Amino acid sequence: MSQEIANTLLQLGHHFSPKMVRLAGYLGREEIAKILEPLKAGPKRLEPYGLKIFSQGDEDGILQEIFRRIGITRGTALEIGVQGGVECNSHLLLYKGWKCHWFEGSDYWANHLKSKFQDMLSTGQLSFTHTFVTKENLQELLVNVPEDVDFVGIDVDGNDYYFFEALHLKPKVVCIEYNALFPPGLSLVQQYNPTHVWCGSSYFGASLTAMTRLAHRLGYTLVGTNIVGTNAFFVRNDLVGDNFCSPATPEVLYNPPRYWLIQDVFTQCGHPPDHGPFVHVPEE
Repeated sequence: MSQEIANTLLQLGHHFSPKMVRLAGYLGREEIAKILEPLKAGPKRLEPYGLKIFSQGDEDGILQEIFRRIGITRGTALEIGVQGGVECNSHLLLYKGWKCHWFEGSDYWANHLKSKFQDMLSTGQLSFTHTFVTKENLQELLVNVPEDVDFVGIDVDGNDYYFFEALHLKPKVVCIEYNALFPPGLSLVQQYNPTHVWCGSSYFGASLTAMTRLAHRLGYTLVGTNIVGTNAFFVRNDLVGDNFCSPATPEVLYNPPRYWLIQDVFTQCGHPPDHGPFVHVPEE
């Protein structure tokens, strides 16, 4: 999301009283409960595990459940498009001892990130590259990312499909944004544009069907999407086993766009996300 769009949303939020914001949150959580109720009948569905800690929506909880099912407790993560890093899909992993590699093209967010995450940047647990990623420079940029990276997250509001396609790494898990405007059966992807920046419209990214077809070609299986309809989760074929839903198709695992839940619940519930430093307390 561009800083201009973020500022616009912030200004709009000022028109609502705290009482109205709380009411929206209550209604949103009630809606989430209704969505999840039938999904709980399927023991291998991922949506019921959704939880926001630092992710934009409920991705944190879903990723933790995926890692649990395939036996990953600590590893290495790569994320492209982290904005300021505070609200992204691998921030929580830093606190769990993972090593993370982040990429962001915005000058504004890059400066924010360098200031906020100075502690982990200084120790080398976090590496950060401030650059505008394209499919042409992707392989060169990832020269210091290990081949056996465990998790890759891609959220650039546009060329996500093409970055996944150009990725020479073979991560165990991939979380990537999809365009939920297009229901299963429509296999569409925006035309590649190396200078593309999302303008806030519905023109971005790829449909879930298109993303799943690409993933299949690359050796990955769709294992779920989040209830907000923003992110799809893929696991490398050799790790899927019987741990996830079957059939693993867009028709079964698609969630429609419910972006209002991000604003009314995941963003407004609790205090705004921030970063430490925190101190780990060992077991006695």
